[in-house]
Amino acid sequence: MRHQAGDDEVVQLLTPDGVRVRHPEFDVDLSKGQYRGLYRDMALVRRIDREGFSLQRLGELGMWIPCLGQEAAQIGSGRALEPADHVFPSYREHGVAWCRGIPPLDLMGMVRGTTNGGWDPRETGFHLYTIVIGSQTLHAVGYAMGMRMDGAESAVVAYFGDGAASQGDVNEALNFAAVNDAPVVFFCQNNQWAISQPSARQSGAPLYRRAHGFGLPGIRVDGNDVLACLAVTRAALAHARSGAGPYFIEAVTYRMGPHTSSDDPDRYRPVGELDAWRRKDPITRMETYLRDEGMADDAFFAEIEEEGDRLVVELRQGVAAMPDPPVDHLFRHVYAEEHAPLERERAWYAAYLDRFETA
Repeated sequence: MRHQAGDDEVVQLLTPDGVRVRHPEFDVDLSKGQYRGLYRDMALVRRIDREGFSLQRLGELGMWIPCLGQEAAQIGSGRALEPADHVFPSYREHGVAWCRGIPPLDLMGMVRGTTNGGWDPRETGFHLYTIVIGSQTLHAVGYAMGMRMDGAESAVVAYFGDGAASQGDVNEALNFAAVNDAPVVFFCQNNQWAISQPSARQSGAPLYRRAHGFGLPGIRVDGNDVLACLAVTRAALAHARSGAGPYFIEAVTYRMGPHTSSDDPDRYRPVGELDAWRRKDPITRMETYLRDEGMADDAFFAEIEEEGDRLVVELRQGVAAMPDPPVDHLFRHVYAEEHAPLERERAWYAAYLDRFETA
């Protein structure tokens, strides 16, 4: 794979107008059902995302981390994974979680406070969400090295954002992966804003170029183009699985919503920027492509809309039915073995709560 440090080409297979283009190095040739499936994935993930935000506003969830606008980057890369591959996410990868079979209610249970995760990474290949910015990249590199030592012919993908690229952990992970030829793909979703700081305030050069300084190949892809994200991630994973070492992908996309449900992007985003990126909406361009190529009609899109409606009802009912965890759940699994000071704290807190029940 040839990528020169001065070449800032963005790989694209589907223009914002929904026109299919070809790339000499990266491409996909899918069946009609697979193209339609990518649209379905993105559309349903957006419904899940919007419902999560609504439930937070209704007080049913403690917070929500939207992925609105980033569906193509997540579905395209997520569908490139093989079953034996492993994913180390940050906290916004709801689309990748969908691709790995994580029930949306498990994600919502985590932010409702009823569970600390809710899924088994060994079964799903999808590790737990990581709130500490960038630390999952180190975990991914270590896990990838272990897989290689075990002789596994699989790879790891570490997801992070443009803001996390400024963290020391991420740069340490890049260096460690490079010198150890770890089979890991670093997938950076450059959504233009690290909370309230734009990409231009974080880096003086395109983020993918950092990979070259650490000795690994890097590439820029249109993160709102699900086909390009699929093609590039497939190639990067094949590179890693072959024993050629790590790879870096910068998916140029946009966070259409707030950083989290506690954020107000109107305070820092320039007027008109959101409208400009809406014209590059990943779902709209895929719908246009499907219609223009005769692969989908009104009945298909109505069916997806109805499926989304049913899913939203299931999510609302499921969240409302979630039982409150026992109060002493806070004290479980803090230490691997019994810990006397923690046990005293648990007993004190239980006695404190008992006073209210008997008052």
